[in-house]
Amino acid sequence: MSLWTSLEPASTTVDPGSSTTVRLRLRNTGDVVDEYRFEPVGEVAPWTTVEPQTLRLYPGTTGSVELTFAPPRTPDATAGPNAYAVRIMPTEHPEAATVPEGNLTITPFTEVRAELVPPTVKGRFRGRPKLAVDNLGNTKVTASVSGSDNGDQLSYDIHPSNVQIEPGRAAFVKATLKPRQIIWFGSKEERPYAFAVKRSGVTPLDVEGTYVQRSFLPGWLATCMGIFLALAITFLTLWLAYQPKVISAATELQETAVSTVPPPSPSAPVSTPPPPTPSAPPASSAPPQVTETESGSESASGGDGGGGSGGGSEEKKKAAPTAATAVRQLAAADPGGRHICYRAFVTGKGWTAPECDGDTAGTVGQGRSLKALNIAVSGVNGTASAAFVHNPDSTNGQGHYNGKPWSNAKDGFDNYFGSSKAGAPDMLGFTINVDNGGRGVCQSVHQKDRGWQNLACDKPGEGEHYIFGGTLDNGIWLEAVKFTV
Repeated sequence: MSLWTSLEPASTTVDPGSSTTVRLRLRNTGDVVDEYRFEPVGEVAPWTTVEPQTLRLYPGTTGSVELTFAPPRTPDATAGPNAYAVRIMPTEHPEAATVPEGNLTITPFTEVRAELVPPTVKGRFRGRPKLAVDNLGNTKVTASVSGSDNGDQLSYDIHPSNVQIEPGRAAFVKATLKPRQIIWFGSKEERPYAFAVKRSGVTPLDVEGTYVQRSFLPGWLATCMGIFLALAITFLTLWLAYQPKVISAATELQETAVSTVPPPSPSAPVSTPPPPTPSAPPASSAPPQVTETESGSESASGGDGGGGSGGGSEEKKKAAPTAATAVRQLAAADPGGRHICYRAFVTGKGWTAPECDGDTAGTVGQGRSLKALNIAVSGVNGTASAAFVHNPDSTNGQGHYNGKPWSNAKDGFDNYFGSSKAGAPDMLGFTINVDNGGRGVCQSVHQKDRGWQNLACDKPGEGEHYIFGGTLDNGIWLEAVKFTV
């Protein structure tokens, strides 16, 4: 070894967005003149500079270079101790390269931003804004979300109300606003409100929005009804006041003449013309609605009719709306939006009603497992999914993907995965994506004995192009789900 090195100091601390300097001293202990080149290595190498980059030393002489560390104020500068190193390459003896190492501690900082999407929501009975909370710091953030307004005019249903966000990631909070009083008639009213993102020891971050409450009946309809009622009262008054008196000239004839026409029979029925044949309904341009028979533990049976010719009433199957039915209604009301609707097949209950955009499908606290899911999307170029189910023959305590797992559907059509047949295995988890991973989908699941799990989302263009929800554990089934896109 023909080189001696020393870092002064070997350990140092730096704040993100600022810089610090460490001196590297070295002595040529060989017997020839040598030139040394310096190259930072390790995780902090992108933020490290060496001045000068080369140093020429005669035998027995000592020189020094300065290492400057300037981590950015971004989530990439991970808080805590970070090892660094500098590779020293002698020109005359490259095989004698050495790598002195040191420690650089980056101090933590927090920066949280929040945004309402959209900032203004409209509705008669509720509004559904989303709150995006971004962690731009270099350490994990735990926060709670609450809502408030002047006059306590709104109630707030927030899911989840507590979030944990890793550095550089974002959490999406789904909220439902409900007015405490309904506006039956009149113009719409704007109700300002605010969400507070609260963290321990830090002033809450307030995000303001507006809920525009519409009246139950539009103002023009109330005006028309008032005018119509006034006209009806006026017409009735005039009719009663000026009703003409009709005097029949046949009275005198009845007094002086005798009729030879026999009176009509009181039992003769009065015939009425048959009702007109109804015209065919106009053709609809809407896409066909997919319906299916509700499956459950009970069936309706018809009773015997009385006074008829015999024969019971025919049993009718009730057609249930599917996820595609619900998502098409949302797409018709919001053509440019992105929506996801879903329903669950629950043990002992059958198919639930469709839920959309972050609402809960399934049951909580009843111990009922999910067997299958029905999902439909709009505005995201289709979806694909697969069910991870209980494996009775498992040797490692885990479930499996049964048969051909993946199924897919285009926007506005139903996608089914799992099984609603009798004796079907419990669903432990699932994988799902939209637009073949080109767009993001978020999910949260409620598991047996574990409760709700944190919201998780896939990132378009990164990872495996899908998100997994649930567990591999063969004994922990799903009880309820939520989805957003």
